[in-house]
Amino acid sequence: MSLPHVAVLDDEVDITQLLANYLQMQGFRVSQVHNGRALLELMASDPAALVLLDLGLPGEDGFAIARQLRERWRCGLVILTGRGDAIDKVVGLEIGADDYVTKPFDLRELLARIKAVLRRLVPAEPPAAAPAATAPGPAERPLLRFAGWTLDTAARRLVDATGTEVVLTTGEFELLQVLARHAGRVLSRDFLLEQTRGREAAPFDRTIDVLIGRLRKKLGDNADEPQLIKSVRGAGYLFVPGVAQG
Repeated sequence: MSLPHVAVLDDEVDITQLLANYLQMQGFRVSQVHNGRALLELMASDPAALVLLDLGLPGEDGFAIARQLRERWRCGLVILTGRGDAIDKVVGLEIGADDYVTKPFDLRELLARIKAVLRRLVPAEPPAAAPAATAPGPAERPLLRFAGWTLDTAARRLVDATGTEVVLTTGEFELLQVLARHAGRVLSRDFLLEQTRGREAAPFDRTIDVLIGRLRKKLGDNADEPQLIKSVRGAGYLFVPGVAQG
């Protein structure tokens, strides 16, 4: 079984070396790069399952690099930076980051966040001895169909009525799956955070709001008068369309 590949982009060699040493001891294969061009070249030749991306790169726009990653590759993206402003966090999440860790950081916490992102990115493999004849129960059925859309939870793909795929980040996929499986119920932000990020959830309430905004855009749901994902003042969000499972 191949080791999970993590790419670390930071202009400070000491930091990339520290992270590489620690993550290698934890069972990861790690590539160190120190500028955006080197990261993109690495992704083209040896794609990483997850990228740790520093925003504060001299002469480079870390957000622009993040956008290129999201446009071209399916990978986990954890922004690692000294910027702690809420605005930077919101922008990073809107671009498609799966998590945001500020410096200085605890290596054990960072490891937990990396593992959480990778768990959401790669579906768990079924046990080798699992019986094949048993039909999945309603909650386990891989296809969720609603309003002309199909969410394949096994392949982690969203396609429209024409069969065209709309690429989702790991956070968007997890949130849409939870919403669709609880259609017709008002779900609080705390519940959605717990369901999508579990114990790794940070006390940053805008995370769910940002992801909802991105999902509405990708689903073609008018943000001013949404028909698919409605906001319920003071309560949370409601997934409106009926959902067929199969």
